Amino acid sequence: MANVRTDLAVEAHSLWRESAGETGELAGVETAEQELEGMMLTEVRITGEEGERALGKPRGTYLTLDISPFWRREAESFRRTAEAIAQALEPLLPEEGPVLAAGLGNRAMTPDALGPLCAEHLLITRHLGDVLPMLRPVAALAAGVLGTTGLEVAEWVRGAAERVRPAAVVLVDALAARNLDRLCTTVQISDTGLVPGSGVGNHRMALNRESLGVPVISMGVPTVVEAATLARDLLGDREAEPEALRGQGQRLFVTPDSIDAKIRDLAKLIGYGLNLALHPGLRVEDLTSLLE
Repeated sequence: MANVRTDLAVEAHSLWRESAGETGELAGVETAEQELEGMMLTEVRITGEEGERALGKPRGTYLTLDISPFWRREAESFRRTAEAIAQALEPLLPEEGPVLAAGLGNRAMTPDALGPLCAEHLLITRHLGDVLPMLRPVAALAAGVLGTTGLEVAEWVRGAAERVRPAAVVLVDALAARNLDRLCTTVQISDTGLVPGSGVGNHRMALNRESLGVPVISMGVPTVVEAATLARDLLGDREAEPEALRGQGQRLFVTPDSIDAKIRDLAKLIGYGLNLALHPGLRVEDLTSLLE
């Protein structure tokens, strides 16, 4: 499992089962499933040190929503998917208080542009308290990357948080998956924060409760698979020498076709889902009239 790269807790749990040959439960990990708006939501809750070691992730709650129906363009698929995202996210948010949303990523690299584009679809209300007092105060930023700004993402977010003093921070970022079928079809929501760039081996400063002093919720969609990880899956039992791939393809990543259109659709979808969770009194139709 150490050679397989994934940001998804649900995949890490499956990998543990495969590597350990286990069918039972892992100590320190609880799982559950439910259906939201016709879509499957899988919860992986890491509760102890053994679970942290086995899955390689900090303890906390990881929610994985399968949004495949959205891409089938089923009836009212956008509305239902946005509402499902909101229903999964809302229990992790504080009941009141301002929220800072940050879209992370490099706008110039399409598979990494989810966060910055998502920020364009957020309903920003922090400056409208006197006009719209019924809405939660929300501030947002599209944090650039170190190579184009000279600032760590954590510096952007920490500076904004010191000014806004939010009750919670919500981060939106692109992720890496193990399985091709999960690319652009899965939304992961977690209350553990994140380490920007970790999915592609470019670890930066952590953004979590410890570093920011408030709850940090991360939302992401896998947009790439590491080539070496993909090769292992494609070879399967035919791989005669597992060591042959060690060190190969670790800086090469695969992304779906039409990724530019998919990222635009996902950015709007995640943005609307976040808006619905932050402002429960609004509907998708209300957001459309306010934002478009």
